[in-house]
Amino acid sequence: MTLQSMTGFARSDGALDGTAWHWELRSVNNRGLDVRLRLPPGFEALEPKVRDRIAKTISRGSVNVSLNVQRRTRSGEVRLNQAALDRVLAIATRLSTEIGAEKPRVEALLSLKGVLDIADDADDEETQAAEHAAVLAGLETALSGLTEARRNEGLRLKQVLAAQIDEIARLAGIVEAAPSRSVEAIRVRLAEQVARLVDTGQGLDPVRLHQEAVLLATRADVEEELKRLKAHVEAARALLAEEGTVGRKLDFLAQEFNREANTLTSKASDQEIARAGLALKVVIDQLREQVQNIE
Repeated sequence: MTLQSMTGFARSDGALDGTAWHWELRSVNNRGLDVRLRLPPGFEALEPKVRDRIAKTISRGSVNVSLNVQRRTRSGEVRLNQAALDRVLAIATRLSTEIGAEKPRVEALLSLKGVLDIADDADDEETQAAEHAAVLAGLETALSGLTEARRNEGLRLKQVLAAQIDEIARLAGIVEAAPSRSVEAIRVRLAEQVARLVDTGQGLDPVRLHQEAVLLATRADVEEELKRLKAHVEAARALLAEEGTVGRKLDFLAQEFNREANTLTSKASDQEIARAGLALKVVIDQLREQVQNIE
């Protein structure tokens, strides 16, 4: 099972003995699995089977399922409702006696509602079972199409995510290689700051100032953030190569990426690192948005 998106659409059509139907399945992203069904009258009994089949195929997403059924013809046995006919004849006989009316013609009697019943084939349990089985087979076709659509969208998203992770690694590399992070650059910068403080201050202890400056430099160092960013990049690449549902894990990693980028940017010691930190935040926001669509 490769990386899948939660977005997709599919439909399937079928027919059996004058009954035609089509399934439509649409899915979008959601924190869990939410299945919404719309079944026509007479097919309510399919709901548990439909839900069970979708749950076995899809783990996350909001899935809208619609079944439309049309009966092109009504075929079945024509049955005479003898009880209804007897009542109509009794009334007709009494009226003909009381008011001298003519007895009703046969075609007139048969045209009365309820005298003739047409037994629909769908009322037969065996026929209905066969029809439901065929309709469920159509669901399987639509579900396969939806899975394929989600898989294709997942492949596209995988390429987008891989490029974004590569960009995060590249920007972290820029920060790591920034000249301002070298030992010599830090020493010169601190020496200048201490010199300014000693020149302008009254009674300032150079040794104490040096100690404070070292503490400030330690707090401003982004080495730990860079190490964690590298570890997150490796974990994200491993998840993209992993089979199964990894959307939640990628979402968690995206939050961790964002946390490290925020800290790194707040510690930026020069414009180059600040620019790289801001670019990191932009790419990570884009990554977080795309990850929301992964199953």
